Amino acid sequence: MHFDLADLRLFIHIGESPSLTQGARRAFLSPAAASARIKALEGQLGTRLLYRDSRGVELTPAGQRLLKHARLIMSQVDYLKSEFTHYGTDSAGHIRIFANTTAVTEFLPEVLAGFLAQRPGVTVDLQERLSRDIVRGVLDGSSDMGIIAGPVEAAGLQVIHFSTDRLVLAVPVGHELAGEKKVTFKQTLAFQHIGLHEGSTLLSFLRDHVERMGQQLSLRIQVSSFEAICRMVEAGVGIGVIPESAALRHSRTMKLATIELDEPWAVRERSILVRELDALPGVVRALIAVLLPKPEAEQPAT
Repeated sequence: MHFDLADLRLFIHIGESPSLTQGARRAFLSPAAASARIKALEGQLGTRLLYRDSRGVELTPAGQRLLKHARLIMSQVDYLKSEFTHYGTDSAGHIRIFANTTAVTEFLPEVLAGFLAQRPGVTVDLQERLSRDIVRGVLDGSSDMGIIAGPVEAAGLQVIHFSTDRLVLAVPVGHELAGEKKVTFKQTLAFQHIGLHEGSTLLSFLRDHVERMGQQLSLRIQVSSFEAICRMVEAGVGIGVIPESAALRHSRTMKLATIELDEPWAVRERSILVRELDALPGVVRALIAVLLPKPEAEQPAT
């Protein structure tokens, strides 16, 4: 059985688009030409790959399997090209990253700004995803690397620890909890919380714990960033659970009190997920190297 790489890339475009027309446009083909190539691919495989109707296209179960394999094949082809391009091993290429809320909103923008400024030929697709979707995305090849916090079950992936953060409680100055050194998460449920937007990894994480406790999380308002949570807390709107790194940064410009959460899960190990580090293109390995802590000998003198 012979597979044309152009057909596999076309199928990926269609599988990631709401319609065959849009997928064809991404592949620089007419809808008729794209449809003919997909039908030929279906004939070669002896199975239907797409459901077609007036609303667009939907992958069949066989189409879902082919999409997974096609992504892996094209990723390896792209890796091979990047390794032998005249640009060098880490100065050009495309990186797709699935990451949790803290990574997307807190430390990755600064890291990527410096990384991309030094490499004009590199592009990045950064997407916020839930932990389970990060693992799945790296496994099926739809993401080059994932960034996750907390314990992770990732059979078949390499897990590279690179830093540690802690979840803390942010409260307004003068709040009745402000004088406490430690509080349990259950104690915080007596107060209204400021939460992140729906679909954020931290909100999903906290809701899971509340559900296991048989309690309820009272959300007064949901916002899009840790900075917005801190501004709401400072104004006395409610309290919020945020990473300590965010609390320290925003407390420099806002009047906040932070309290340690007396929970084993409050300490969050940050990890990078990849399928196989040595098989990644040079540009992805270069970004991972930037994220990893520097040996003491390389640390700047203080």
